[in-house]
Amino acid sequence: MKSIKTLAAAVLALTAVACSSPEKMAKQAENVTVSCDPAVLEVVAGKIEATVKVTYPADYFNPRAILEVTPVIVYDGGEAAAPVITYQGEKVKDNFKVVSKAGQTVTEKLTFDYVEGMEQCYLELRGVAKKAKNPAKSAVLPAKKVADGANTTYMLVETEGTLSYKADAYQDVIAQTAEGQILYSINSAEVAGKQLKGQSIKDFQAALDEIKANERKTLKGTEVVAYASPDGGEALNTKLSDKRSKTAEKAWTKVVKGKDVENPEVKSVGQDWEGFKELVSESNIQDKDLIIRVLNMYSDPAVRESEIKNISEVYTELKKGVLPELRRARFIANVEYKNYTAEELAALVDENIDVLDEEAVLRAAANAKALDKKIELYKKAIEKFDSDRAQYNLAVALLKKGDNAAAKKALAAVKADDADVQNAKGVIALRNNDLAAAAKAFAASGNDDAKANQAVVDILNGNYDAAYAALKDKKGGNAALAALLTNNTEAAIAKACPCPHGSYIKAVASARLGKADDVKKYLEIASKNSALKARAAKDIEFADFR
Repeated sequence: MKSIKTLAAAVLALTAVACSSPEKMAKQAENVTVSCDPAVLEVVAGKIEATVKVTYPADYFNPRAILEVTPVIVYDGGEAAAPVITYQGEKVKDNFKVVSKAGQTVTEKLTFDYVEGMEQCYLELRGVAKKAKNPAKSAVLPAKKVADGANTTYMLVETEGTLSYKADAYQDVIAQTAEGQILYSINSAEVAGKQLKGQSIKDFQAALDEIKANERKTLKGTEVVAYASPDGGEALNTKLSDKRSKTAEKAWTKVVKGKDVENPEVKSVGQDWEGFKELVSESNIQDKDLIIRVLNMYSDPAVRESEIKNISEVYTELKKGVLPELRRARFIANVEYKNYTAEELAALVDENIDVLDEEAVLRAAANAKALDKKIELYKKAIEKFDSDRAQYNLAVALLKKGDNAAAKKALAAVKADDADVQNAKGVIALRNNDLAAAAKAFAASGNDDAKANQAVVDILNGNYDAAYAALKDKKGGNAALAALLTNNTEAAIAKACPCPHGSYIKAVASARLGKADDVKKYLEIASKNSALKARAAKDIEFADFR
């Protein structure tokens, strides 16, 4: 009887072991459950990261078994395996993760490098169960699919970089003046006849004739401005200036007689301290710096006059060479000069560029639509004017053309290493995928273009919130993408342009909102771009709309 009981116990023990053998673990693998976060894999900063939870039920894991699990991404064109994860039963004397026979959930964080083609892929777990003391005794578990993917929406980021040309100072309309003046004797408001026949008045009359004959010039207004020299007291000089304004107005009618000129605006300035300061600055007076300091130190006219008179030798020079020139009335014609039109500039840069100044050549380059023409004109401005702005703009034009090497060389020749230059250096680094160098350059720049470009770096690095914060008030492809990546889906649609690239982003946003008709509409526009059409055929974003 005792032998029968012993035999029965042995049979039961063997049966228990058999039920938990590697073969049994393989057969019962369907009872193992898995979940993945995210359920659809996503590529972020060139990596696919996923958190996988595996639940082994009670009585599944053999206490004397080892289980080797290999996470594998299967994609069109190949496979990518993560490092093997090894588990052991409770009675195995090793250093792997222990899984209880009573049942247990294990969590693993997986990371894969993105490889082109993984847009259509799936993640599966492949397992091999082995006896700890006899590894040759093994069984292959059925592969367990964990997740589909992978989402590569962030790769829609536009990495060409934002660049701005330096502006020219070309004026379409130039404000000009033509002037003549008459001088008065000290303490007098009488206009001497010889003053109306002097060279200054003759030049002014000739200028009026030229304005009328020149179709580019338009007379916008005239002025008569009377002054008194700043000596003799402020009250006296104010009255004297007023009298001179009246006699000068009468003299004006004689000067412009027969020239069809409107009545002038008549002004009386009083003591001409501004004119005094200008004449002293331009003079050869030995102590002129001392006089300028007095003018800057004191604003009271009486104090100024007193302090200057104390410099006796200097004051003698002022009485002879400066003060007589300030007892005057100015005749002024205000003119608008119509500069060369865009069409005229385009012709002149080819036919007679020597008549153009630096600003005109820079404007002609800005007006040029073809990049090759811009490049040609910027090179001419560099050669003719040694223009640093043209040197920088040449680099920008080359970058917009896609010639990064030539742009880098042109940029190295720019003298002013300013915010624009730093931004351009960052764009070159961005295009070379040197994100650290790009970020450093954009931080050094700090201008609006650099901030937009830093948002591109943030998107590529997976810092979507930072990118959206920088672009939330802007529109365009990257602004729309940043909104989409931060789940501001409606904003993404509003920010995207109607171009194929923008329409693709709108299609993705519509897919996330479940709007099938809009997905179809926007993809039709996006498909005008062959690359986007091919992308859409594989994009996991549209899996439910095919």
